[in-house]
Amino acid sequence: MFDVALSEAGAKVVLTSSSDENYPPENMLDGKPETFWISTGMFPQEFILSFPGLMNIKTIRLFCFHVRGLSIHRSILQDPQDFEVMDERELTPSDASLQMEEFKFDSTTARHMKFVIKSGFDHFVSVHKLHVDGTAVRE
Repeated sequence: MFDVALSEAGAKVVLTSSSDENYPPENMLDGKPETFWISTGMFPQEFILSFPGLMNIKTIRLFCFHVRGLSIHRSILQDPQDFEVMDERELTPSDASLQMEEFKFDSTTARHMKFVIKSGFDHFVSVHKLHVDGTAVRE
């Protein structure tokens, strides 16, 4: 298993519902918790992560701030469409430090993942790091 959500592993953020040029979505995939993507307010907010191929997904760790309601979806198609829900939950607030939420899966695959931030504990939320443990599927 390795982090398949790193930009150096070929992962890309192909869509975000908002963007600030000082905090671009690519910051979520650089592996550094001190850089981040920030929303521009209002909910829901979402972003789509695409892998270079189909991946076996075991664990997702999301390092974020002020995220309350979150759902994660997957698509196995060539294009990012026809998503199905993988997990959905309410996160626990954290005032002074980053939230770290872990999602575990027995056996699931994805070529694209959509993260929908349904609500926040504040008007703005940030995603500092997205870590996805997985391996490439031989097609």
